Amino acid sequence: MKILIVESRFYEDITDNLVKGAVKELQAVGAGFKRVIVPGILEIPGAIRYAVRAMEMRATDERYAGYVTLGCAIKGETDHYDHVCREAFAGVQTLSLQYTLAVGNGILTVHNKAQAMERAEKRNFGGQAARACLRMIEIKKDLGLLPK
Repeated sequence: MKILIVESRFYEDITDNLVKGAVKELQAVGAGFKRVIVPGILEIPGAIRYAVRAMEMRATDERYAGYVTLGCAIKGETDHYDHVCREAFAGVQTLSLQYTLAVGNGILTVHNKAQAMERAEKRNFGGQAARACLRMIEIKKDLGLLPK
């Protein structure tokens, strides 16, 4: 089983902690993974769609059982934050439903860096996203969408 981790590096220190938690969870169950880096959370859905399209076209031998999205948006002084967050989440959700993808969403949307670090380090949202992805893969297996 291989998982694609799509990580936004806009806030590198926060993402490093999210990745650390996700990788630890995946390694604990013996899941393989590949990391793809995108500039910001708005680009995460595009990267997932590229991976799906590459599999559809048989442009790659890599097959992903699931996807883990990691990144962070911190609220600023303008409404840019609201638009970016809404579109990133909607894009990931749309892909999940349209292509029956197992996704664990670890995109943080917070008001300040302290909240982000609390969630990334202490509350291990990266690990939670990986566990959510793994659980969704199990549900797909239970419902006959993947071989057991």
